[in-house]
Amino acid sequence: VQLVESGGGLVQPGGSLRLSCAASGFTFSLYPMSWYRQAPGKERELVAGINSSGGSTNYLDSVKGRFTISRDNAKNTVYLQMNSLKPEDTAMYYCKTRAYGMDSWGKGTLVTVSS
Repeated sequence: VQLVESGGGLVQPGGSLRLSCAASGFTFSLYPMSWYRQAPGKERELVAGINSSGGSTNYLDSVKGRFTISRDNAKNTVYLQMNSLKPEDTAMYYCKTRAYGMDSWGKGTLVTVSS
């Protein structure tokens, strides 16, 4: 199982970014996917999740209405569209799945929200 995140960067408050996570090594369309984040000095937290078909999603309360998780099963990719970004969204963002009974994580992509 391999997960590779991309799309992070420096953005001003109120700006937008779209994160991507390219998956390989497993049957992507069969498994739920999640985005987590970890800010310096804080625990890793679940930001958003999506089921295998993309028909059901869930979000951390603080990102509801600003972030959207989606997936393209033909491209083996999950996305996180982040709008109205705030400084408190600054963190390393990780993609995660649980395939074959084991949690697998990407290496993360850094999002910094600052003026």
